[in-house]
Amino acid sequence: MNIFADFENRVRHAVETVLSDGEMPSQDLSRVTVEPPRDATHGDLATNAAMVLAKPLGAKPRELATKIAARLARDPDVETAEVAGPGFINLRLKPGFWSAHLADILTAGTDYGRGKPTGRKVNVEYVSANPTGPMHVGHTRGAVVGDAIANILAFVGAEVTSEYYINDAGEQVNVLARSAFLRYREARGVTIGEIPAGLYPGDYLKPVGEALAAEYGDRLAAMDEAEWLPLVRERAITAMMAMIRSDLKLLGVEHDVFFSERKLHDEGLIGAAIEDLRAKGFIYQGALPPPKGQVPEEWEDREQTLLRSTEVGDDQDRPLVKSDGAYTYFAADVAYFRDKYRRGFEEMVYVLGADHGGYVKRLEAVARAVAGETAHVDVVLCQLVKLFRNGEPVTMSKRSGSFVTLADVVEEVGRDPVRFMMLYRKSDAPLDFDFEKVTEQSKDNPVFYVQYAHARAAAIFRQAAETGIAAPDFARVGEMDLACLTDEGELGLIRKLAEFPRLIASAAEAKEPHRLAFYLYDVAATFHAQYNRGKDLPHLRFVNPDEPKVTEARLALVRAVAIVIKSGLGLVGADAPEEMR
Repeated sequence: MNIFADFENRVRHAVETVLSDGEMPSQDLSRVTVEPPRDATHGDLATNAAMVLAKPLGAKPRELATKIAARLARDPDVETAEVAGPGFINLRLKPGFWSAHLADILTAGTDYGRGKPTGRKVNVEYVSANPTGPMHVGHTRGAVVGDAIANILAFVGAEVTSEYYINDAGEQVNVLARSAFLRYREARGVTIGEIPAGLYPGDYLKPVGEALAAEYGDRLAAMDEAEWLPLVRERAITAMMAMIRSDLKLLGVEHDVFFSERKLHDEGLIGAAIEDLRAKGFIYQGALPPPKGQVPEEWEDREQTLLRSTEVGDDQDRPLVKSDGAYTYFAADVAYFRDKYRRGFEEMVYVLGADHGGYVKRLEAVARAVAGETAHVDVVLCQLVKLFRNGEPVTMSKRSGSFVTLADVVEEVGRDPVRFMMLYRKSDAPLDFDFEKVTEQSKDNPVFYVQYAHARAAAIFRQAAETGIAAPDFARVGEMDLACLTDEGELGLIRKLAEFPRLIASAAEAKEPHRLAFYLYDVAATFHAQYNRGKDLPHLRFVNPDEPKVTEARLALVRAVAIVIKSGLGLVGADAPEEMR
């Protein structure tokens, strides 16, 4: 149960009663919210009801807040309702509410915080790197952020498809083919010397060259480029995508769909998209003025086929077909969105590098042009990741030729630290990743701190078993005396767990998975603090053989902590260990 959504309903009902009793006109209550107070000492919940309604009612905020608070004070779960500041209302709930909510968590188990299926179809596209080499550390962050967004959206009830867009139709794959052909010649015994500028120098293409040599022998060498290029390109792309899938699997990322850009060209989907938009009045022939600053490579001072994207929120119209009849890269983007829309997706999430910031308005414009108001686009930008070792920048990988690979990072520190730490900053903020810090066993290493909390919960149950206390049967949670949890630290821990459903819902809505990583750290910190209090105050220990009912209730609390941490780590894509050494 989301207690914040529950109390929003209770507050709105209280407001409606106050308005009715005072013969005041009914109001739009959509802006009324219930949130945790900024200062926990002020109470458990806070509402802005009087603040947002006072002006349209022509009332003084504090006077209106006093009336609403008086009504809320009658709620059987409310201990106090107090007006604060200019008109906020702080609610403190009765201890019995928290023990009942703990029972709800245990009853729900792994479904705690999970939303009901909404039927909303969401496409989350992420990584989508050119198939020209292994994944590098820059791709890692987008992969983790996209995967976590997909997990969270599915958890709250959306029907999610994770997708990888293969950029296999541009000139870069021809460069890949020429680079692979050079390695083919090398595999056939030709001395190739230094890799020419403009080709891919990494050693990862050597196996491709060797495979080509084994398959074709000397036959490729006897062909003209026009003949061997498509053959080598196909083999090289297949090999690169196999490498990319393998790299992503190391990270625990497996997409549902791999969509080829070439399909848009080969099946005429780009032309079909343009004709659809032409029928809607969004296509015209014209010339664009040169953009301010650096002129893009595709800009032409000639008449082209243009999308009237300024009519749907873009800052300029966009070319779709160049004067020579060739499609622009943007034309493929339009056709790709249209294909997603025709597949039934109502929301498309694009996870892109920060250097794609200019794509936000144009993708939003494409959505409006193609789908009107029936589909929605969210663009999530990921900033750069800088690698350090003991504070010193990490040098490039020999295997890649120019960058540190995803595999390098995961193989050194493990999947869990990589995934958690890639989320431990908001995605549009730069991230420093230090190999030493993410593997140290301390409070300063968030992933260790959170996983240790789960391992500590398991250890408490083992300790109970060693003292002859069997694990409670949580199927009969209704028979437990959870009301004996009266210590403020215990109630504070329940309050923190109660934030989980709201946290997940807000992270899904905002497409901000870092909120979950921060929350898990807070849960772990609250749990560790209560455990440490028991070291100094024996009567607060989770296991006390002399007080079986209290121990049973505290073990219920520990189980609830483990449930939330395990669910959260699962959404992050990390394990919840039972032991850590």
